[in-house]
Amino acid sequence: MTYTGDVTPGGPPAVRELAALTITKVSVGDLDNNAYLLRCRRTGEQLLVDAAAEADRLLALAGDGGLRTVVTTHRHHDHVRALAAVVAATGAASLAHRADAAAVPGPPTPVDDGDTVRVGECGLTVIHLAGHTPGALALHYRDPAPGGTDHLFTGDSLFPGGAGRTTSPEDFDSLMSDLERKVFGRLPDDTWFYPGHGRDSTLGAERPHLPQWRARGW
Repeated sequence: MTYTGDVTPGGPPAVRELAALTITKVSVGDLDNNAYLLRCRRTGEQLLVDAAAEADRLLALAGDGGLRTVVTTHRHHDHVRALAAVVAATGAASLAHRADAAAVPGPPTPVDDGDTVRVGECGLTVIHLAGHTPGALALHYRDPAPGGTDHLFTGDSLFPGGAGRTTSPEDFDSLMSDLERKVFGRLPDDTWFYPGHGRDSTLGAERPHLPQWRARGW
């Protein structure tokens, strides 16, 4: 089946098979949070992006293979409600950006901009996007297959239609500047991105609207 990224609370996951990595997207919790289970197709090792809610469901999704790593995209409560239970059940390493780590249950091991997080033979690069929270991050994966594209897990920092919510003009400027420089300035239009809530999009679909986002201030 063609992957669309459309999921609903309590509904079935959406699965995308890349050459080296399987991406499984599921909506969990009363706030329709997206969680993403990444599995290295060669080794079977798994990584979870945001243990947001419904620990039992996330553990069932991981199955007998368990989890090696959980990455939290930012410190907000709706993105960490299942983190302690998932880590306790699996022994997975918990990672979050250094600027948010103290406010994430655990506490997690801190990571920084430019670090590589591995899931089996696949590497994902940490991109720090300060603004939605001080330590919000995205994870960038480049599909190494011929003709492979870029994939970006953006948490609540980038959505179809705009940047993530901020609470001050300074935070908005910080987030937009990071998005313009580190995301839209570096990655191609066919980059598919996976947000913390709702539907996916591509950078090409959103790029023409960057001046509008800047002008409206949100």
